[in-house]
Amino acid sequence: MAGRIPQNLIDDILDRTDIVELIDSRVTLKKSGKNYSACCPFHNEKTPSFSVSPDKQFYYCFGCGAGGNAVSFLMEYDRLEFPFAIEQLAKLTGVEIPKDKSSGHREEPLAPLLNVLETASTFYKQQLRNHKNAAKAVEYLKNRGLTGKAAQQFNLGFAPPGWRNLLDHFDSDEHKPNLIKTGLLIDQDKKCYDRFRDRIMFPIKNHKGRVVGFGGRVLSDEKPKYLNSPETPTFHKNKELYGLYEARTQNRSLKNIIIVEGYMDVVMLSQYGITNAVATLGTATNELHLQRVFRLVKDVVFCFDGDDAGRKAAWRALENSLPSLEDGRQIAFLFLPEGEDPDSLVQKQGAHYFNDLVENALPISEYLFQHLSTSLDLHSVDGCARLSSLADPLIQKIPGNVFKQLMQKKLGSITGLSEEPAAPSFEQPPTANENNSPQQWQSDPYYSETRYTEPKAWASKHNKQHSPKPAKGRSRSPITYAVSLLLHQPNLATQASTLLELPLANMDSDGNLLSALLELMKQKPHFKMGGLLGHWHDTDYGARLMKLAKLERLLSLDELESEFQDTLLRIHDLNKEQKLDALLSKGNNLSVDEKAQLALLLSRQ
Repeated sequence: MAGRIPQNLIDDILDRTDIVELIDSRVTLKKSGKNYSACCPFHNEKTPSFSVSPDKQFYYCFGCGAGGNAVSFLMEYDRLEFPFAIEQLAKLTGVEIPKDKSSGHREEPLAPLLNVLETASTFYKQQLRNHKNAAKAVEYLKNRGLTGKAAQQFNLGFAPPGWRNLLDHFDSDEHKPNLIKTGLLIDQDKKCYDRFRDRIMFPIKNHKGRVVGFGGRVLSDEKPKYLNSPETPTFHKNKELYGLYEARTQNRSLKNIIIVEGYMDVVMLSQYGITNAVATLGTATNELHLQRVFRLVKDVVFCFDGDDAGRKAAWRALENSLPSLEDGRQIAFLFLPEGEDPDSLVQKQGAHYFNDLVENALPISEYLFQHLSTSLDLHSVDGCARLSSLADPLIQKIPGNVFKQLMQKKLGSITGLSEEPAAPSFEQPPTANENNSPQQWQSDPYYSETRYTEPKAWASKHNKQHSPKPAKGRSRSPITYAVSLLLHQPNLATQASTLLELPLANMDSDGNLLSALLELMKQKPHFKMGGLLGHWHDTDYGARLMKLAKLERLLSLDELESEFQDTLLRIHDLNKEQKLDALLSKGNNLSVDEKAQLALLLSRQ
């Protein structure tokens, strides 16, 4: 569900959406058979490999693997979070989302605070242009090498010296409570005064581009040099990243994100065309920051000063990053020459030089072992043992199985302990036989971990040879196969009415999913693939369906129907065989009802 928007309303919005029309409004599509094609908007390519299916309401890129429905396209292309993508589709389809409490517009109670912050931001911008004391702020920015265009792009402003500038600007006591709630005013000892005074102001925006807080850079010797808004209902510094909104809006397709340490670093890099930099707000990068970043990109580069403080900050960032390192994500570390920061370096050496440094940043795997080995003698047993004891707890924090094993293997090669992990998760495809090639097996979506062979009863009944088990314990699961077929042709569910009574959950890891799919199709028989994916967005079911959706079934409609019917028969007979095995395993300890069930099952063999 998007916020608390009712699921049936989300389903209705998706049902009314035409994915071809939506994507064509952003990417020029050309008719290609029954589908539409274009060069992929999510990676650079010369030959179109991006395909949109109106029948399935689904898009897929055969080049980079991007795929999904209308919602996921808006999320990726317009850089929207799920609730706001649904709101956009609602506007396009003419569906009105209720604005009562049950609709879950969570920002609605914050609207008065956000309006106050927006007004304050406009006030600060005006003061940078017009206030009599703004000359020193303008001079400071010019001396730092900043252009007026860059200052305007990031909406920089100026908080004049004095205690009541902002309060006087609002000119009404009715705004005072909200000014206090947003942290713009300090209420102390029965006195209210401006928090930000004689500072250059950096508005901090959320994912919708709304100002949620400020950072202020002092122009005098006052401490602290940088002052951020306090924690408020709109601003949480452990979640926000300065410049993230600008990075999203300036880049249609982000390759990576560079995390730097300061506001001016972000603004100056952007001025030199490096528009993918963000900064934390006086705190170390944490898991919440990385969750936001990894929704947008797979690669993150931390950029730190090369001094001791920078290296300490880098190590904290590494420790905080490990729990976010799922397979497919990459983190690297860039250490600048001592005495330099991104702001100064890009002005001295230019964007090309800085981008080269980013490209050659130290991967997290190398940085971790390099840092831990600094004071160790790896030619000694004690040094290797010490490295192992330091590295192993950190490696265990990594959630990605493949990356974790590669790190363990690298640790083994450094220390000489080359013992392989006890339970490797690398999955090898089965060997080819006369009926299938290795390539076919590797791309088979209904090829799952569940060990399965054709039931003897089914094989005998249908005059087919009992299938051998593929190598490595991998096989075709009939339930997963049924899920895949049903996903690509949802109206096949009408053939499965008798299947609904079977205890599918006990048969296969996808049993609950198949049951849920069949039940949903009873309620919404007009649903297409895009609707199914949207119904279970951001759930385990949704992730599983997305994986299967990206593997196209090259079968005609008649073939799909025939395959589905055969698969239902296999599931029926497998279920009966499992029941039979369960009853036979009880020996003489059967109840009267169980004996009757056993007799009936044996009579049908």
